[in-house]
Order: sequence, then structure tokens, then C-alpha cells
Amino acid sequence: MRKTFQMLILGLLMMGCKERVSDQKESEKKVQFNQGLVQELQEMAQIDQLAASNAFPPEKYSQLSQEEWEAYKDSIFRHHQKRAEKMLDKYGFIGYDLAGKEGSRNFWLIVQHSDHNPDFQNEALEKMEIEVKKENAEPSSFGLLVDRVKLNTGEKQIYGTQVAYDTVTGQAYPRKLADSANVNQRRKSLGLEPLEIYLNRMSEMHFEMNKKRYIKKGITEPKLYKVSEMPAGNNI
Repeated sequence: MRKTFQMLILGLLMMGCKERVSDQKESEKKVQFNQGLVQELQEMAQIDQLAASNAFPPEKYSQLSQEEWEAYKDSIFRHHQKRAEKMLDKYGFIGYDLAGKEGSRNFWLIVQHSDHNPDFQNEALEKMEIEVKKENAEPSSFGLLVDRVKLNTGEKQIYGTQVAYDTVTGQAYPRKLADSANVNQRRKSLGLEPLEIYLNRMSEMHFEMNKKRYIKKGITEPKLYKVSEMPAGNNI
């Protein structure tokens, strides 16, 4: 009886040790996140989205002319790119393990909007591919950056993620696109939705952002693709 009791106590102690080790490992995993980096990327992304999502100065910057607003946006993208370049040199492409999914995506946003420096974008893309293969970065975001780099270096995009808009109808269409017939197969491999659905979503977002301007033209809603309709894209 005494021996059985001792074995029971030993078993409970071992279980307690395992739980403490497990808790310690979970704690260490959380600590691995660079909280300062996460916070900085969050703040940068908020400013980035303000600049990237407005074709015209928002109310907060209504005193700026269109030219002044464009110059201000450009200064944001350039400032962020220089900071992101230092991060890339130090950490490589920032993945989930360092900054979590949101932090990783925020870093990607900064890279995505660094069109003034395609060499930097391409370097980040190469390092991002490594992390995607390790399941440490988002494949769909990788596809968007692939297309961005392709267009910024004079090539045709692969996944059709980079769009332009028909100024008359508000309908989105893919910029220069390679092999449009098989684009949805390539998109599916990265977890991207079919191109026509994506373009319809982009058309709706664009219309909402510029609604007053389109309504003045007598356009009350954007022109959308039928789901079975494959946009040819601009192959010029």
C-alpha cells in the first residue's frame, strides 16, 4: 500500500513537471515575439494604409492640394522603405515567428508599397519565399508581391493581383498579365480566390472610395464581371 502511494505521488510530481515545462515552452514562444518591432510595424501600417487607400486627400489633410498630397504620400512610402530595409537586413523577411501574422503582414505592406525601389522589393521577395516555404509567411501576400515586382521591373504579372480601373465604369481590370487563360489555376495554388471575384471586390471598394466622383458622372454602381467571365487583362 505504501509503495503504491509513493508511486502515485511520483506520478503526480512527474505530471506537474511536464506541465511546468509545457507552460515554460509556451511562455518562451510568446516571448520570442519582438514586441517593440510588432508595435512599430503596427504604427507604420496605420500610416501606410492612410496614404495607400486615398486617391484624394482625406478630410484630415483637406488643406493639401492634390500635388501636395501625392508628395506627402511619397514621403511616407520612402521613409517606411528605408526603415523596412534595415529590418530586412537584420531579420530577413519578418515572419510569424518573430512578429505574429499581423506583424508579418504589416511588414509585407511596407514592402508592397515601396514601388520607388524595386530592387528592395525583389530582395524582400526572395527572402519572403524562404519563409513561405517554411509556412512562416502568407502565400497569398507572396503572390501579390510577385506581381508587384514583375510590373515594377517591366514584366507581366503572374497572378493578376495588380489592377487598374476603367474611369468611365469603375470596373477593375488586371494590368499586364501573362497567360490569362491559366491564371486561376496559379491563383488557387496560393489560396487566392478566382480572378473575376477578386476584380469585382476591388471594383466595389474603388467605387465606394470614389463614390461622390462617380455619382457626379451619373454612375451609381460599378460594372462587375459575371463569375464565369474571365477578364482578358491589358497585355500591352
